[in-house]
Amino acid sequence: MDFFSVEFFTSLAIIVFTDLILAGDNAIVIGLAARNLPKEQQKKAVIWGTLGAVGIRVIATLLVVYLLNVPWLNLVGGLLLIWIAYKLVVQENDHGDVKAGNTLLQSIRTIIIADAAMGIDNVLAVAGAAHGNTVLVVLGLLISVPIVVWGSTLFIKLINRFQWIVYVGSAVLAFTASKMISHEHKLGGALDSNPVIYWSFIAVVVAVTVYLGYWTNKRKQAAALAQKSRQSH
Repeated sequence: MDFFSVEFFTSLAIIVFTDLILAGDNAIVIGLAARNLPKEQQKKAVIWGTLGAVGIRVIATLLVVYLLNVPWLNLVGGLLLIWIAYKLVVQENDHGDVKAGNTLLQSIRTIIIADAAMGIDNVLAVAGAAHGNTVLVVLGLLISVPIVVWGSTLFIKLINRFQWIVYVGSAVLAFTASKMISHEHKLGGALDSNPVIYWSFIAVVVAVTVYLGYWTNKRKQAAALAQKSRQSH
């Protein structure tokens, strides 16, 4: 991939946006883990905890990039990423099990462990968008880290205010997933040899994923209203 090509910068933009759209959980975990510390230590916990978590994430992502060359793993990874794209829209995350640290080291350790445990979606999405380019992986994460550390709280507020951002994020993940699946070598070029088939497949995967998330949310809202109506009577 040419470093100055449209494809390179498009992939880089997808990686950065993916990091941001999936950063909400990270910000919540960081806040919960450092909440018991004195204010002067909270900033240190956030910085060092995030740097440690990102270090692990870079290594994990590069490992996944390598593993995606194994037969069928592009297909499996793509299908898993479609599920993640769907859950991004409909899942209500509960972080009640994240324990606050009473010391700086405890908080840093909690941030790193929690981030590593829940970072599979980010790792898989970034690896898929990079298409084997390790420079893209590292560069994308380096651009995203400062934004995640200092701007994630603002981004959470934006997502809460403009719900459509989550749907855009889901579409980007589904787009990445469909490209991963289409690049599966074992499929013998069945999906990426013809441009019409290739883009039609991507369009269908993105549309179905986002619609299913939207439909599930509408069903949840209807069920919640019905329950509230029954309780009021």
